[in-house]
This record gives sequence, structure tokens and C-alpha cells, in this order.
Amino acid sequence: MAETVGRVAALRRYPVKGLSPEPLDAVEVEAGRQFAGDRAYAIENGPSGFDPAAPAKLPKTRFLCLMRNARLAGLKTRFDDTAHRLEVERDGALALSVDLSSEAGRSEAADWFTVFMGDELRGPLKVLPAPGRHTFSDTSKGVLSLINLASVSAIEDFSGAPVDPLRFRGNLDFEGFGAWEELDWLDREVLIGEARFRVVQRTVRCAATEVDPTTAERDMRIPKLLQQNLGHADCGVYAEPLTAGRIAVGDAIRLA
Repeated sequence: MAETVGRVAALRRYPVKGLSPEPLDAVEVEAGRQFAGDRAYAIENGPSGFDPAAPAKLPKTRFLCLMRNARLAGLKTRFDDTAHRLEVERDGALALSVDLSSEAGRSEAADWFTVFMGDELRGPLKVLPAPGRHTFSDTSKGVLSLINLASVSAIEDFSGAPVDPLRFRGNLDFEGFGAWEELDWLDREVLIGEARFRVVQRTVRCAATEVDPTTAERDMRIPKLLQQNLGHADCGVYAEPLTAGRIAVGDAIRLA
């Protein structure tokens, strides 16, 4: 039987947890680590208990996140690595431009989001930088989130409506495999571009996927759709980089 070879359809990272993605044409992958700069900052919604001297994974609900804060999807954000500058666009106009590498810039950002979040505040907001190799990802492992576009198409069939892959906030979208094939890849190795990965976990979807990434409306109960049609709420997988290497949009993806 011929080997199935897919391709990378999109790459992206999320510099600030809960905010909009940054598309990438290519990225240099490091072994055992997520994309550099992915979930490098998070906005604490009331005291989270995060200790920068002993960074550990915390529940996403301790930070601003789409699961609880759908209005975040109404913002368009950009992040400049070199200047560490976050820009926030609201209703088509630049609303905030701050240097997140400085305490003053993080404080200004917290003040702006305090006004924007309104009644969704649970306490003082604080912008936290991830120390060292830590990431404010939903998993403590150094992994990438892979989304099979055929599985997204299957959800469209379940719902009878278009489904934007951005609802799943993945790092890498791929095509060329059948719907739900990725769920059988657990503990298998995958070759993507120049790098080798091991699939370590299926991704259980949460209420963040209910939010339309363009309108910020909570308009589609995707976890319920998955449960009703598949008996679980999984879509996509986490993959750990085993080797360093460059991956780019259009690169081949195949099972090792």
C-alpha cells in the first residue's frame, strides 16, 4: 500500500495566551520545546499562584482565555520579537502599543485590559512573562498542537456550518490524511519538514472552540458536537519535537 504523505497547510504561534495568532511561513524547531515565543506571556486574572522561580503549569482559567473570555477574540494583536512590542487593534484602530519586556509596558497593558474586560475581572490583572523555557501552554510538555484539516471538515459535516480551523488554536494545520487519523497516532513518530516528532497526547477540546475567532460570538458547541458524533471531545494531537530542524508551510508530513 502506498505511503500517505500530507503537507503543512499553516503554521502559527500565540505570543500572548488567549490573544490572536501570529502566522508563520517557516520556523526552526528545537528538540523538546514548543515554537519559540509561543504562549510566552499570559495575563493573570486575579492572583494565579504562578511562581517564576518554580514555573509550573496552571489551569488556563487563572488567566484571560477564550474558554471564559470570548470578547478577547474581538481583538487583533501583533507581536514584534525584536522590540518585544505588543500591538492591540480594536474595531480596526490601534488601541494599545506596549513593550512587554518592561515592567512599565506590562503595567500599561494590564491597565488597558482591565478596562476592556469589564465585568469579567476576577481580580487585578497582571501580564506575566514566561521565565526561561517555560510556556503558558495548556500542557506542561514542550509540544506543538497539530490540527488535521480533514477532521475540521468532518465537524463541518456534523454541524452543517463552516468551521474556522482557528477555533482550535493549533500551531500546525495539515492536510492529506483522512478525518480523525491523527487520533490513532499516539506514541508514533511523524516526520515534518526537517524535524521528527512523537505524538504524545490527543487534544481534548474545551469551550474555547465555541467562540468564532472573527466575530467573538459563542455560536457553536463543538465539544458537544464531538461527544454526540464520536463519543469523545478530541480533535488534534500534541507532538513533541525529537530533533531540531526547519519546517515550513508546504513541507511534507508523513508517519515515520
